[in-house]
Amino acid sequence: MRFHLGRHIYGLAAVGFGVLALVWHDFNDWQQIRPLGNVPHREILLYSVAAIEILGGVAIQWARTARAGAIALGTLYLFFALLWLPLFIERPQVYDELGNFFEQFSLVAGALIVYASLEPSDSAQAAKTARIGYFFFGICVVSFTVEQLVYLSETAKFVPKWIPPGQMFWAITTTILFALAAIALLSGRLALLAARLLTAMIVGFGLLIWLPAPFTHDPHDLTNWAGNAENLAIAAAAWIVADYLDQSRSAKAA
Repeated sequence: MRFHLGRHIYGLAAVGFGVLALVWHDFNDWQQIRPLGNVPHREILLYSVAAIEILGGVAIQWARTARAGAIALGTLYLFFALLWLPLFIERPQVYDELGNFFEQFSLVAGALIVYASLEPSDSAQAAKTARIGYFFFGICVVSFTVEQLVYLSETAKFVPKWIPPGQMFWAITTTILFALAAIALLSGRLALLAARLLTAMIVGFGLLIWLPAPFTHDPHDLTNWAGNAENLAIAAAAWIVADYLDQSRSAKAA
Protein backbone atom coordinates (compact mmCIF):
# COMPACT_ATOMS: atom_id res chain seq x y z
CA MET A 1 0.00 0.00 0.00
CA ARG A 2 1.42 3.36 -1.04
CA PHE A 3 1.73 6.22 1.43
CA HIS A 4 -0.05 9.31 0.17
CA LEU A 5 1.16 12.56 1.68
CA GLY A 6 -1.41 15.00 0.25
CA ARG A 7 -3.96 14.89 3.07
CA HIS A 8 -1.26 15.29 5.71
CA ILE A 9 0.03 18.47 4.07
CA TYR A 10 -3.59 19.61 3.70
CA GLY A 11 -4.08 19.18 7.46
CA LEU A 12 -0.82 20.97 8.22
CA ALA A 13 -1.98 23.96 6.16
CA ALA A 14 -5.28 24.03 8.08
CA VAL A 15 -3.40 24.07 11.38
CA GLY A 16 -1.30 26.92 10.00
CA PHE A 17 -4.46 28.89 9.18
CA GLY A 18 -5.78 28.36 12.71
CA VAL A 19 -2.54 29.34 14.42
CA LEU A 20 -2.23 32.51 12.33
CA ALA A 21 -5.82 33.46 13.15
CA LEU A 22 -5.07 33.13 16.87
CA VAL A 23 -1.79 35.04 16.64
CA TRP A 24 -3.28 38.04 14.79
CA HIS A 25 -6.60 38.21 16.68
CA ASP A 26 -8.20 40.03 13.77
CA PHE A 27 -9.92 39.25 10.50
CA ASN A 28 -9.68 42.71 8.96
CA ASP A 29 -7.05 41.54 6.45
CA TRP A 30 -7.90 37.84 6.52
CA GLN A 31 -8.97 36.86 3.01
CA GLN A 32 -11.21 34.01 4.12
CA ILE A 33 -13.42 36.20 6.34
CA ARG A 34 -12.89 39.62 4.78
CA PRO A 35 -16.22 39.60 2.86
CA LEU A 36 -18.10 39.63 6.19
CA GLY A 37 -16.82 43.10 7.07
CA ASN A 38 -17.16 44.31 10.65
CA VAL A 39 -19.37 41.59 12.09
CA PRO A 40 -20.34 41.70 15.79
CA HIS A 41 -18.61 39.35 18.23
CA ARG A 42 -15.73 38.83 15.86
CA GLU A 43 -13.63 37.32 18.64
CA ILE A 44 -16.11 34.44 18.97
CA LEU A 45 -15.96 33.85 15.24
CA LEU A 46 -12.18 34.05 15.40
CA TYR A 47 -11.80 31.38 18.05
CA SER A 48 -14.46 29.15 16.48
CA VAL A 49 -12.82 29.21 13.06
CA ALA A 50 -9.34 28.72 14.50
CA ALA A 51 -10.55 25.77 16.59
CA ILE A 52 -12.16 24.07 13.59
CA GLU A 53 -9.05 24.57 11.45
CA ILE A 54 -6.64 23.31 14.10
CA LEU A 55 -8.78 20.36 15.25
CA GLY A 56 -9.74 19.46 11.68
CA GLY A 57 -6.14 19.70 10.54
CA VAL A 58 -5.02 17.41 13.34
CA ALA A 59 -7.92 14.96 12.86
CA ILE A 60 -7.17 14.49 9.18
CA GLN A 61 -3.73 13.09 9.99
CA TRP A 62 -5.11 9.74 11.22
CA ALA A 63 -7.26 7.35 9.22
CA ARG A 64 -9.78 6.86 12.04
CA THR A 65 -10.54 10.56 12.36
CA ALA A 66 -9.63 11.77 8.87
CA ARG A 67 -13.19 11.66 7.52
CA ALA A 68 -14.43 13.80 10.41
CA GLY A 69 -11.57 16.21 9.80
CA ALA A 70 -12.38 16.35 6.09
CA ILE A 71 -16.04 17.12 6.85
CA ALA A 72 -15.10 19.89 9.28
CA LEU A 73 -12.55 21.52 6.99
CA GLY A 74 -14.59 21.04 3.82
CA THR A 75 -17.64 22.65 5.41
CA LEU A 76 -15.59 25.56 6.71
CA TYR A 77 -13.88 26.18 3.36
CA LEU A 78 -17.25 25.98 1.60
CA PHE A 79 -18.51 28.69 3.97
CA PHE A 80 -15.45 30.81 3.14
CA ALA A 81 -16.01 30.26 -0.59
CA LEU A 82 -19.69 31.18 -0.52
CA LEU A 83 -18.90 34.48 1.21
CA TRP A 84 -17.33 35.72 -2.04
CA LEU A 85 -20.33 35.06 -4.30
CA PRO A 86 -22.45 38.07 -3.18
CA LEU A 87 -19.47 40.34 -3.85
CA PHE A 88 -19.06 38.86 -7.32
CA ILE A 89 -22.77 39.36 -8.01
CA GLU A 90 -22.42 43.00 -6.96
CA ARG A 91 -19.30 43.51 -9.08
CA PRO A 92 -19.29 40.88 -11.85
CA GLN A 93 -16.71 42.89 -13.77
CA VAL A 94 -14.14 42.24 -11.00
CA TYR A 95 -12.86 38.69 -11.50
CA ASP A 96 -10.89 38.74 -8.26
CA GLU A 97 -14.07 38.06 -6.27
CA LEU A 98 -14.83 34.91 -8.29
CA GLY A 99 -11.16 33.98 -8.21
CA ASN A 100 -11.23 34.08 -4.41
CA PHE A 101 -14.30 31.82 -4.47
CA PHE A 102 -12.49 29.19 -6.53
CA GLU A 103 -9.35 29.37 -4.40
CA GLN A 104 -11.42 28.40 -1.37
CA PHE A 105 -13.51 25.94 -3.38
CA SER A 106 -10.37 24.07 -4.46
CA LEU A 107 -9.91 23.23 -0.77
CA VAL A 108 -13.48 21.94 -0.63
CA ALA A 109 -12.64 19.67 -3.56
CA GLY A 110 -9.62 18.34 -1.67
CA ALA A 111 -11.75 17.60 1.39
CA LEU A 112 -14.30 15.71 -0.74
CA ILE A 113 -11.60 13.48 -2.19
CA VAL A 114 -10.07 12.79 1.23
CA TYR A 115 -13.48 11.91 2.65
CA ALA A 116 -14.27 9.56 -0.22
CA SER A 117 -10.83 7.95 -0.39
CA LEU A 118 -11.20 6.57 3.14
CA GLU A 119 -14.36 4.66 2.22
CA PRO A 120 -14.06 0.99 1.16
CA SER A 121 -12.55 0.84 -2.33
CA ASP A 122 -15.60 -1.02 -3.71
CA SER A 123 -18.05 1.68 -2.56
CA ALA A 124 -19.84 3.15 -5.57
CA GLN A 125 -20.89 6.23 -3.58
CA ALA A 126 -17.32 6.89 -2.48
CA ALA A 127 -16.08 6.61 -6.06
CA LYS A 128 -18.76 9.05 -7.20
CA THR A 129 -17.94 11.54 -4.40
CA ALA A 130 -14.22 11.39 -5.18
CA ARG A 131 -14.93 11.91 -8.87
CA ILE A 132 -17.06 14.96 -8.09
CA GLY A 133 -14.26 16.40 -5.94
CA TYR A 134 -11.80 15.72 -8.75
CA PHE A 135 -14.02 17.47 -11.31
CA PHE A 136 -14.52 20.43 -8.98
CA PHE A 137 -10.77 20.81 -8.61
CA GLY A 138 -10.32 20.76 -12.38
CA ILE A 139 -12.81 23.64 -12.67
CA CYS A 140 -10.84 25.53 -10.03
CA VAL A 141 -7.67 25.14 -12.09
CA VAL A 142 -9.55 26.72 -15.01
CA SER A 143 -10.25 29.67 -12.70
CA PHE A 144 -6.57 29.86 -11.66
CA THR A 145 -5.74 30.15 -15.37
CA VAL A 146 -8.31 32.88 -16.02
CA GLU A 147 -7.32 34.82 -12.91
CA GLN A 148 -3.65 34.91 -13.91
CA LEU A 149 -4.62 35.88 -17.46
CA VAL A 150 -6.88 38.72 -16.29
CA TYR A 151 -4.26 40.01 -13.84
CA LEU A 152 -1.17 39.13 -15.86
CA SER A 153 0.75 42.31 -15.00
CA GLU A 154 0.01 41.87 -11.28
CA THR A 155 1.01 38.21 -11.50
CA ALA A 156 4.34 39.18 -13.05
CA LYS A 157 5.10 41.43 -10.08
CA PHE A 158 5.02 38.40 -7.77
CA VAL A 159 7.86 36.74 -9.68
CA PRO A 160 11.26 37.44 -8.05
CA LYS A 161 13.24 39.77 -10.28
CA TRP A 162 16.39 37.66 -9.99
CA ILE A 163 14.85 34.69 -11.85
CA PRO A 164 15.78 34.78 -15.56
CA PRO A 165 14.65 35.49 -18.20
CA GLY A 166 12.10 37.90 -16.69
CA GLN A 167 8.96 38.38 -14.64
CA MET A 168 6.49 38.56 -17.54
CA PHE A 169 7.98 35.43 -19.10
CA TRP A 170 7.16 33.40 -16.00
CA ALA A 171 3.73 35.00 -15.59
CA ILE A 172 2.82 33.90 -19.13
CA THR A 173 4.48 30.50 -18.76
CA THR A 174 2.73 29.59 -15.52
CA THR A 175 -0.60 30.76 -16.96
CA ILE A 176 -0.09 28.41 -19.91
CA LEU A 177 0.88 25.60 -17.54
CA PHE A 178 -2.28 26.16 -15.50
CA ALA A 179 -4.30 25.96 -18.73
CA LEU A 180 -2.59 22.74 -19.81
CA ALA A 181 -3.14 21.23 -16.36
CA ALA A 182 -6.84 22.14 -16.50
CA ILE A 183 -7.22 20.53 -19.94
CA ALA A 184 -5.40 17.37 -18.81
CA LEU A 185 -7.43 17.03 -15.60
CA LEU A 186 -10.81 17.61 -17.22
CA SER A 187 -10.08 15.46 -20.27
CA GLY A 188 -8.37 12.67 -18.34
CA ARG A 189 -5.41 12.65 -20.73
CA LEU A 190 -2.09 12.57 -18.83
CA ALA A 191 -4.06 13.62 -15.75
CA LEU A 192 -1.73 12.05 -13.18
CA LEU A 193 1.35 13.66 -14.71
CA ALA A 194 -0.49 16.98 -14.89
CA ALA A 195 -1.57 16.76 -11.24
CA ARG A 196 1.97 16.00 -10.10
CA LEU A 197 3.49 18.82 -12.15
CA LEU A 198 0.77 21.21 -11.00
CA THR A 199 1.54 20.31 -7.38
CA ALA A 200 5.25 20.90 -7.98
CA MET A 201 4.54 24.28 -9.58
CA ILE A 202 2.36 25.49 -6.72
CA VAL A 203 4.94 24.26 -4.20
CA GLY A 204 7.48 26.25 -6.21
CA PHE A 205 5.31 29.35 -5.79
CA GLY A 206 5.49 28.80 -2.05
CA LEU A 207 9.25 28.34 -1.94
CA LEU A 208 10.14 31.21 -4.26
CA ILE A 209 7.42 33.77 -3.50
CA TRP A 210 5.52 33.20 -0.27
CA LEU A 211 8.12 31.66 2.02
CA PRO A 212 10.55 34.61 1.69
CA ALA A 213 7.75 37.22 1.82
CA PRO A 214 7.56 37.71 5.61
CA PHE A 215 11.32 38.19 5.74
CA THR A 216 11.91 40.28 2.62
CA HIS A 217 8.81 42.45 3.08
CA ASP A 218 6.85 43.38 6.20
CA PRO A 219 6.95 40.57 8.81
CA HIS A 220 4.01 42.21 10.58
CA ASP A 221 1.79 42.03 7.50
CA LEU A 222 -0.73 39.21 7.92
CA THR A 223 -1.04 38.82 4.13
CA ASN A 224 2.55 37.60 3.86
CA TRP A 225 1.93 34.84 6.40
CA ALA A 226 -1.59 33.95 5.28
CA GLY A 227 -0.31 33.67 1.71
CA ASN A 228 1.99 30.87 2.83
CA ALA A 229 -0.88 28.94 4.41
CA GLU A 230 -3.17 29.54 1.42
CA ASN A 231 -0.55 28.46 -1.10
CA LEU A 232 0.33 25.37 0.95
CA ALA A 233 -3.36 24.43 1.23
CA ILE A 234 -3.94 24.71 -2.54
CA ALA A 235 -0.73 22.77 -3.21
CA ALA A 236 -1.99 20.09 -0.81
CA ALA A 237 -5.34 19.94 -2.63
CA ALA A 238 -3.47 19.39 -5.91
CA TRP A 239 -1.37 16.75 -4.14
CA ILE A 240 -4.57 15.04 -2.95
CA VAL A 241 -5.77 14.94 -6.56
CA ALA A 242 -2.47 13.37 -7.64
CA ASP A 243 -2.75 10.82 -4.82
CA TYR A 244 -6.32 10.02 -5.86
CA LEU A 245 -5.30 9.44 -9.48
CA ASP A 246 -2.33 7.34 -8.41
CA GLN A 247 -4.54 5.26 -6.13
CA SER A 248 -7.11 4.80 -8.90
CA ARG A 249 -4.44 3.68 -11.36
CA SER A 250 -3.05 1.19 -8.83
CA ALA A 251 -6.53 -0.18 -8.17
CA LYS A 252 -7.15 -0.68 -11.88
CA ALA A 253 -3.77 -2.37 -12.30
CA ALA A 254 -4.56 -4.73 -9.42
